Amino acid sequence: MRKAFAIAACLALSLLLIACLSACGRSDEVLYVYNWGEYLADGSYDTMDVLSGFEEYYEELTGRSMKVYLTTFDSNEDLYAKISGGTSRYDVIFPSDYMIDRLRTEGLLLPVNIESVCEKYGAECYYEYIGEDFRGLFYDPDDEYSVPYTYGRVGIIYNCTQVDEEDCTGWELLWNPKYAGRILQFNNSRDAFATAQYLLGIDLNTEDPADWKACYDKLLEQKPLIQSYVMDEIYNKMESGEAAIGAYYAGDFFTMLEVNEDLRFFYPENTSLFVDSMCIPKGSENPENAALFMNYLLSEEPAIECAEFIYYASPDALVFENEDYQEDMGEYVMEVLYPEDFHFAEELNVNGMRNLSPETLEYIGRLWEDLKISGGLPAGVYWTAAALAAVIAALVIYSFIVKRRRARWY
Repeated sequence: MRKAFAIAACLALSLLLIACLSACGRSDEVLYVYNWGEYLADGSYDTMDVLSGFEEYYEELTGRSMKVYLTTFDSNEDLYAKISGGTSRYDVIFPSDYMIDRLRTEGLLLPVNIESVCEKYGAECYYEYIGEDFRGLFYDPDDEYSVPYTYGRVGIIYNCTQVDEEDCTGWELLWNPKYAGRILQFNNSRDAFATAQYLLGIDLNTEDPADWKACYDKLLEQKPLIQSYVMDEIYNKMESGEAAIGAYYAGDFFTMLEVNEDLRFFYPENTSLFVDSMCIPKGSENPENAALFMNYLLSEEPAIECAEFIYYASPDALVFENEDYQEDMGEYVMEVLYPEDFHFAEELNVNGMRNLSPETLEYIGRLWEDLKISGGLPAGVYWTAAALAAVIAALVIYSFIVKRRRARWY
């Protein structure tokens, strides 16, 4: 009887201990963030960890604990697939302008009410520091569904030890057969097609199927020269020297330059512009906490830390007017990200990528899928296959030689 009682008591204590430990490790609130890879300062390279910083900020503000979970995506199209599917739970997302336009039009975003949420908790509201040039842009004319986070332009990155300077004149560099097998192309349809549109002088937002077909033909012509279609993979390929040329976002060039000093960058005469903003998807279960998270990222220390971490231009006056930030970034970086003679917001409203009709989006999707499977594989795949075949052949020859040598002894 005593033995049975002791066993029951031990079991009860064990269950109580497990419950206590679970309670200690559980947060009162959770927040699910869906963002580009390496797009928030995370504690690496002597930066602050902004997610942990927000958790502390939230607890001080509300008296409740918070746990933030971060998931990343590679392209706006990947983000759209997740959000439009309706099965994924996120509270804060970071789409680009044309995708915000699409999500808003399709009713997939919730209004952002930073001011009212800050007033509720007695928190300072930092939205007022967003530059006036970044208010009322085409993708959110009433500033109801988005909060600008960063912006920039697309340029061409190249390795000066592998590419001749005289060839770096514009988008045609991505079609130069001299560099076959060493060229990278975007692995998303809008950016990839844009490189062809600028080369051919076609409007980024054309609804004419013939225009998109002409760009498809140009990309198909380019395909044998391509090493691979990339997004975040461009970092390793350009930093290691495996690839020599790639079109990508300006800020990412400086991240790569820190690893490989042979890299160079230039803007073609015409190029894509973008604004990435913070939004709340329709399925969010914590829109109030999402607004607090956005407000925190606009405050001075997190905003500067993130801007320095990703090397993208910031629409936040607490960042671009900060003298320490300007000094830390350096003159060259500031000239590339914030050129005095370039009026970004005006250019974006005129030349930015817009949401397209469902019929055109469907047509682009078909062309993109066909491009990826037609006309053979990218050159890099063949090179890899050839290298693998050479290794296999060497192993076979080596095995044959070893067997002959052994045969002499038996």
